[in-house]
Amino acid sequence: MELKESLRDLVFGKSELKENVYQMTRSGFELFRRTTRELIELFRDECRRSGREVAFEFTDRGDFEFEVKFGGDILLFMMHTNVFEFSRDHQVMKSPYIREDSTRSYCGVIHIYNFLADSFAYQRDNDLGYMIGRVFVNRENHYFIEGKRELGMLYTNFGSTELTPTAVQGIVESAIEYTTNFDLLTPPYDEVKMVSVGEMKSNFDKKSLVTGKRLGFRFQADTE
Repeated sequence: MELKESLRDLVFGKSELKENVYQMTRSGFELFRRTTRELIELFRDECRRSGREVAFEFTDRGDFEFEVKFGGDILLFMMHTNVFEFSRDHQVMKSPYIREDSTRSYCGVIHIYNFLADSFAYQRDNDLGYMIGRVFVNRENHYFIEGKRELGMLYTNFGSTELTPTAVQGIVESAIEYTTNFDLLTPPYDEVKMVSVGEMKSNFDKKSLVTGKRLGFRFQADTE
């Protein structure tokens, strides 16, 4: 029995491609980890110099996850362990960069989520978090971002932008800026005016009522 040449090339080629993408994304994620830790230390230094009492915390949560807490917010960075391909209808597939070499469209993904710090501190499991951005990285270390406002980036930049330390610092700073400006708004009165006896008995503030920055409202950037 012999391996069919086309099958051999397909299996080895695709496997090696995905491994290259994974390793590049993993390196990028570690760059995010180091850069974010350094930025948080700079904030801490500023607090010590100025006497400000704002808590800044960095927490590793494993190989593929870390978080930073500042003020009343948490930013959670999470790398997906799989490699993804875009659908044919995605705008990035129409770029000259991808048309020149379709393997460039295979990407790893780093997600950036925003949660309320109190949601974790008080174990409010029903509270909502928001994905404010996701970073796609390919085998050539080129990247683009799908995100809200400060984190948004045009697909046409994919072929010219590399995930350098300077780029990562800009992304993290933009995420912190967006999160700071993304305020918690009170939900519409009619959505919270009634509470059951059961919810009260089970401590509704902790478990039953949902808290989120735009609960009952449109996510601010969705209209832009």
